[in-house]
Amino acid sequence: MEYLSYSKENQIGTILLQHAPANALCSPMIREINSVLDEVEKDSEVKALVIRGEGRFFSAGADIKEFTTVEDASGFSELGAYGQQVFDRIEQFSKPVIAAVHGAALGGGLELAMACHMRLVTDNTKLGLPELQLGLVPGFAGSQRLPRYVGAAKATEMLLTSEPITGTDAMQWGLANHVVSEDELLDKAYTLAGKAAAKSAVAVSLALELVDFARKGEYEQGAKKETESFGKAFASHDGQEGIQAFIEKRKPEFKDR
Repeated sequence: MEYLSYSKENQIGTILLQHAPANALCSPMIREINSVLDEVEKDSEVKALVIRGEGRFFSAGADIKEFTTVEDASGFSELGAYGQQVFDRIEQFSKPVIAAVHGAALGGGLELAMACHMRLVTDNTKLGLPELQLGLVPGFAGSQRLPRYVGAAKATEMLLTSEPITGTDAMQWGLANHVVSEDELLDKAYTLAGKAAAKSAVAVSLALELVDFARKGEYEQGAKKETESFGKAFASHDGQEGIQAFIEKRKPEFKDR
């Protein structure tokens, strides 16, 4: 792969963005991310995925040079549509995806991070959608995801001013799960991924699917789906093992089935 590398260890996969100097998102990188998702989806040994950036930044935005190669509005829309398709896939992925964000996550970089199930940031990380500075708007559904996390008023302010917020601000506004020092970032990300990987893959997949209903504001459908999933989890090997282990006061031995 040209724009990233993929590795796995201890049931956790890692996507390392490697597009110097700022890990700018481009269509080939997004295609490579999608290719890794194909691999992770089929690999039962990988139970969680961490996305992080090499160098000074997680991802400081989209690749503006690529924009100059687009000929017309329809071509630009197609570029955005493909990014949205892959980012939607991340958000709906059956295994937890964690973004470990340092330096900056701006524009497309923040849109990628927002598509992940969880975000860890450092206190001095810069997060924002500065597209309006270029006379543009977000293209990878950033205008839709950001208000879900920080509210419509704050999202509007961030869009119209193009001013980023810090990692500390992101934590306070609900955009980040945890804010840590840069030295602690990866340890925290892999600890969190490890806790998820220790669970039954059956229950984790069902839980992620249920949260997606809430994310879309579909309470009634989600609640109905929860009763169905509750039964599936109970009837699974791991559900029965978990109950028995609790009764016997021992650690469950999940088989992911």
